[in-house]
Amino acid sequence: MTQQPPPSGNLPTARDLELYAAGAPPVPRLLLPAGSEALAMLVRRGFQPTVAPLDLPFPPDLEGEAAEKLAEQLGHYAFRLFLRGAILRRGSFSPTEATRYVEAAQAEKTAETLVELGLAEREDGGRYRLRYPAHNFGGTLEWYVARELRGRLGFDVAVGVKFHAPEVGGDLDVVAAAEGRLLYLEMKSSPPKHLAPDEVGAFFRRVRALRPHLAIFVMDTALRLSDKVLPLLQAELSTQPPPPPRRVVREVWALTPHLYVVNARQDLMGNIATAIAEGLRALSPPPP
Repeated sequence: MTQQPPPSGNLPTARDLELYAAGAPPVPRLLLPAGSEALAMLVRRGFQPTVAPLDLPFPPDLEGEAAEKLAEQLGHYAFRLFLRGAILRRGSFSPTEATRYVEAAQAEKTAETLVELGLAEREDGGRYRLRYPAHNFGGTLEWYVARELRGRLGFDVAVGVKFHAPEVGGDLDVVAAAEGRLLYLEMKSSPPKHLAPDEVGAFFRRVRALRPHLAIFVMDTALRLSDKVLPLLQAELSTQPPPPPRRVVREVWALTPHLYVVNARQDLMGNIATAIAEGLRALSPPPP
């Protein structure tokens, strides 16, 4: 029989407290998957993270040569634009309907690449349909960046992480761990014109709750960031007026030594890697 707590109007005795504690049910043990350092760093910060399945236009267990071929294609900005457009078509599409940013011949070739990868199937009239419909491109972008961080930079990575911080909404798109450092990447697959101030505010709330060593705001766009994205992010900085952003190279910007913003101009993963290198150097001790 479970021991009930003493009446609120009476001061409990030592025996009451011991009886109440002894009758309480055991606290569940939440064990981490073996080798998950990124999630372990969240647990050490007091969170109980869970991982949600990604919204993907391919089987979530895709591995081996098929996954490598897909990742290689996702390294091309034009392919990402095409796949994003195909997802948004919500069904049958012609190659030129998927995106207006590539020539017709390249669009048709990309549609055939999707067929070869097992992501799409041909239909009558030169049309195509994705075999595994997804709601948006965000999950694919997270999958790709996580895979590249793991394979090219040796990070332990988790994606689609719900860290259940009080009064902090949203998921952690990508968290990664290496060298005893925690990295958090916020991924945006839409153009800058769709970025809203409340999204930026939510990102900063997650950063302040998580306290990663390094945070990167990633915009998968070739458009410059100085027009809208940088001002929105600067407005959320604790220091006001904010310090001017520092261009590291191309569209890789440092807002602070530990907060970076990048886009996809020339090479998305190259820009992310540049921001990581800059951030890790900022965390290192000064040279002698």
